[in-house]
Amino acid sequence: MSAPLVFITGASSGIGQALALRFHGAGYRLALVARRADEVQRWAAGAGIDAARFAVYGADVRDVDAIVAAGAACIAAQGVPDVVIANAGISVGVDTADRADLEVTRATLETNVLGLAATFHPFVAPMQDRRSGRLVGIASVAGIRGLPGHGAYCASKAAVISYCEALRGELRASGVKVVTIAPGYIDTPLTRGNRYAMPFLMSAADFADRAWRVIPWQMGVVVRLLRLIPNALFDRLLAGRPRKRRRTEPQ
Repeated sequence: MSAPLVFITGASSGIGQALALRFHGAGYRLALVARRADEVQRWAAGAGIDAARFAVYGADVRDVDAIVAAGAACIAAQGVPDVVIANAGISVGVDTADRADLEVTRATLETNVLGLAATFHPFVAPMQDRRSGRLVGIASVAGIRGLPGHGAYCASKAAVISYCEALRGELRASGVKVVTIAPGYIDTPLTRGNRYAMPFLMSAADFADRAWRVIPWQMGVVVRLLRLIPNALFDRLLAGRPRKRRRTEPQ
């Protein structure tokens, strides 16, 4: 119980697992959250993580009651985390002209935005009482500008950036830090089906190692340029770019 504790959602694959290994290597105890709890349990055991150093909580972040209960269970069993990483997210292409894709948009916003807020909720008051802790939101460079066919994901990550900024201001005097990480393209199951070029693609392990620097310098330059590019030029740059794959489209 003397070792620091990190709480990570979306721990069943990709960035979540890479972050879990990175924190484990730094001496942290792990509280891992995923819908597929049994799968995470098997992965952690197979990765050689001491059973006394981790616990797994089954929850879908879209289910507010479930993720809040997972946070409460973590506090009861392992204590108040030092770091909470709201990493769970989905990325699916949408076409607003298709009625079915409105449900995809709903699911994306519920997972990526409401799920993040619900992940943080159980820990805000205990961290304020302790006057320490870090709440980390995984956003994306895609939250800076809207990408054709990617409206739901871009909107959700823009919301994550603004939400975390607001929360940072609210908690500034409490000793609780709010950190927003906006990575570029990371090699995960979410991106492997993309049909377009992904500049500066990083492995999940490399991202976890560099997370404290937020994003590689090349993508940092891209972020600044994206904010400055006039709409007409931005639209021209994206003309003809394949759209994000939708759920109804074959792999």
